[in-house]
Amino acid sequence: MSRVVLAGTTAAFIAAAGGGFIVTQRPLTHALAVVTPADAQESGAPIYYQDPDGKPAYSSTPKKTPDGRNYRAIPANADINFEDIVAEPMPGPNSVGMERKIKYYRNPMGLPDTSPTPKKDSMGMDYIPVFDGDDSDDGSVKLSPGKIQRTGVKSEPATRRVIRTQIRAPGTIQLDERRISVISMRAESWVQKVADVTTGTKVRSGQPLMDIYSPAISSAAAEYVATITSKTTGGDGLYGRGSRQRIMNLDVPDTVIAEIEKSRIVPISIAWAAPRDGIVLERNAIEGMRAQPGDILFRIADTSLVWAMVDVAERDLGAIAVGQPVNVRTRSLSGRQFAGKVNVIYPQVNRETRTTRVRIELMNADLALLPDMYIDASIETGSADPVVSVPESAVIDTGTRQSVFVDKGQGRFEPRGVGLGRRGGGYVEIREGVADGEPVVISANFLIDAESNLKAALKGFSDARSPQ
Repeated sequence: MSRVVLAGTTAAFIAAAGGGFIVTQRPLTHALAVVTPADAQESGAPIYYQDPDGKPAYSSTPKKTPDGRNYRAIPANADINFEDIVAEPMPGPNSVGMERKIKYYRNPMGLPDTSPTPKKDSMGMDYIPVFDGDDSDDGSVKLSPGKIQRTGVKSEPATRRVIRTQIRAPGTIQLDERRISVISMRAESWVQKVADVTTGTKVRSGQPLMDIYSPAISSAAAEYVATITSKTTGGDGLYGRGSRQRIMNLDVPDTVIAEIEKSRIVPISIAWAAPRDGIVLERNAIEGMRAQPGDILFRIADTSLVWAMVDVAERDLGAIAVGQPVNVRTRSLSGRQFAGKVNVIYPQVNRETRTTRVRIELMNADLALLPDMYIDASIETGSADPVVSVPESAVIDTGTRQSVFVDKGQGRFEPRGVGLGRRGGGYVEIREGVADGEPVVISANFLIDAESNLKAALKGFSDARSPQ
């Protein structure tokens, strides 16, 4: 093939994937010949020169490094992958002792086939040389700068951080069972009058609810009055104490007993009052009705403090503890939050939902939280103490073992098993295996893991074939 001489300029020709492009430094003053990949392939002429250490430094003409070593000539038939896996550097003035020994050649397609001498596979691809130090016995993996750049490997040092996690759980508002009062009679009674109190009415402690007449109460009251007014027994406290206890056993309010002691008159009907501040949840009392012992006439609850009953998933129980802060939002009061703390973790898991009920006490001064209202709770878990942590993307979890790749520098990465702790905010606590400040791979670690498995398989295959 004829070639036209190139004069008066310096040009770089880089052939890749069946094409080429030209970089000129000065205007062409004579005819220019284009060296095609086919021409370079036939002649074996170099198409560019690369730094002997594999650094991303290239030249269109022969060149030397600052320490006097020659740049490597790259022919067209070379594997243009910009990796550090290359043949031995060309000898230079200062290259004595810089050459590395080739241990063996591995299959370019990753097959478990090695050769002690250079060879080609069935498709004509050259086997890749493996040098001393490229497959260390400590299990580490060494990658070339080109491969690290192409695969996007990134490292980040393990750092002490405060890891907090929010566990979200749905629930409902329930009444505080300690703040519910029921009004019922302990003896047969008749309701003579009912106050203007209905279901949902707010009442205060001591507010009259109804007037009742009870033959048993009237009889006990008459006996008590006769005892304390008798000239014989009036001055004896033992007699009066027994009669007074009988009235108290019938659950007569203390204010009524005090009025009897003051007036010395047996009342025909007794005014029954509310035992606490709260809301009337149930009213069964009707004027003229007959109430049997145990019949519930009124049910009153104090709703200034309520319970949020939330269902926490079984997998999150290990992170829940009594005293942890909780934020509660209601689905009907958008924009409002109610702060509380975990008070009780119930010791039972629901078989169907695999959840456990957690109780949270909430102040409800304006009575905005109503019983059976739907809520969403966010439970703050974790400690305020910083712990060694890495991004979650750095951990390779096989299900039985968790590991990370520690960046040892100069393209070498060491796999290391770790013990994990809390998770939150995209980070995971490292309890063992990695110290504070050690750099770990946070991106493309699965590619490094694949490379590690490949090199381990090749090394094992090579060891099995080597003579003993």
